[in-house]
Amino acid sequence: MTLSWPELVRTAAEDTTSALEKGADQNWRGKAGDLDWSCRETLSHIALGVVGYAGLLIARPTDRYITLFSSIDGHAPVPAALEGIRIAGTLLAGTVRDTPPEVRAWHPYGHSDAAGFAAMGVLELVVHGRDIAQAVGVEYTPSDALAAPVVERLFPDAPTGHSPADTLLWCTGRSTLPGLPRRGAWRWDGRVRQA
Repeated sequence: MTLSWPELVRTAAEDTTSALEKGADQNWRGKAGDLDWSCRETLSHIALGVVGYAGLLIARPTDRYITLFSSIDGHAPVPAALEGIRIAGTLLAGTVRDTPPEVRAWHPYGHSDAAGFAAMGVLELVVHGRDIAQAVGVEYTPSDALAAPVVERLFPDAPTGHSPADTLLWCTGRSTLPGLPRRGAWRWDGRVRQA
């Protein structure tokens, strides 16, 4: 069964937060994966991105980011902080569901549509969720069901012949693939492409 973009966003938020809850009693002040941010700072980055993508679809600017910024309370217990990520995912999912297909909004990686912003949100949730999971000792890899549509939508030149999850992690500089070294610099392509 293929999930719609709103369902993919909700599932990504639920899968990621459910996995991270298993490490709620660990040190969240340390760096998340290979990032320069702590696990707590990475949670705020996820919230900022996911709520921001909803805001971009609502405001529909053509040349700038929106003026609304969101973050996670740095003093909240981890389970409450993860609740904030679920809220962010729900806000984006609802906005994607209610946005007409012809709507476009600015993003530095290409003006995009609701599907593009949903894919960006899923990427933020599952890739940065994995970064945090590594730091707090939790096993978490995005499911192929979540990774495949993100790779297809945001990485049109992605290598083929690998699992979608492995490909997404390679595309985002998190891992190697057979015959392909780990990427240093990377970015997605959010532009709308014709089918």
